[in-house]
Amino acid sequence: MSKQISNISKIIAWVISGLLTALFLFSASGKLFLHPEQMVQMHLGDWRILIAIGEIGSALLFLFPKTNKLGTFLLSSYMGGAIILHMTGGMSIVMPATVLILVWITGILRNPEFVKLK
Repeated sequence: MSKQISNISKIIAWVISGLLTALFLFSASGKLFLHPEQMVQMHLGDWRILIAIGEIGSALLFLFPKTNKLGTFLLSSYMGGAIILHMTGGMSIVMPATVLILVWITGILRNPEFVKLK
């Protein structure tokens, strides 16, 4: 029974990882091509290319099993910055906080040693 639960959690983790990676890649493409003016409004216009490249790199590291731990930590940092930016800009933090929670749930499902106390 635990083997079946393990397989189900692996499948769920891969699906969420794929969806989160797609979300981050879409977000980065928006920074680069679709809506660069939003970055200018947040006074980050000069940094938008560097931010988008970091977002793409972190998302790809998060997707692949060998680098998933590093990707989890990098995306956590990225989303922490997004939460702070939303807070200082008077915007809602619901979306970046939800994405951050999903990153950690996926990271724990894919790397259960994150929560082991030993």
